[in-house]
Amino acid sequence: MEEQTTIKSKFKKLWKYYILQSLLATIALFILVLILGKDKIVVISSMGATTFIIFAMPKTVSAQTKNVVGGHLVGLASGTIFYFTTLPYFFEYPLAVGLAILLMVALDVEHPPAAGTALAVVINEVSLDAFITIMLSAVILSQCRYYLKGYLKDLV
Repeated sequence: MEEQTTIKSKFKKLWKYYILQSLLATIALFILVLILGKDKIVVISSMGATTFIIFAMPKTVSAQTKNVVGGHLVGLASGTIFYFTTLPYFFEYPLAVGLAILLMVALDVEHPPAAGTALAVVINEVSLDAFITIMLSAVILSQCRYYLKGYLKDLV
């Protein structure tokens, strides 16, 4: 019962931000989808989670530009490495994610959705087009956070 009261009181206090930031997240992802097209949706699927972090938790470490961009770079690299191996998929997929996690924490660019990038790359494709799509998405979302930081609050 106490948890419900906390949620209700938090929502009453920040309801305008909940609506504004959800709407901004929707618009940002809408623009990305329009720019990148339907055929890139699987490759940028982890951007949905990045969008959540940026617009619902903008002050967290994982929402910082270095983490968003660096994390997705690590995810791309990890997925690429295992895309080119001849291991069975049941080894490649978890190893790509495991390597992404290891590198993100070692390089201090933790961004959980980037583990999804590693998985998307190893499953789908390695190409310049995929690289540009993912990095352009990460940069655009990071810039949204940067330019809107005065309007965004942590909602979580």
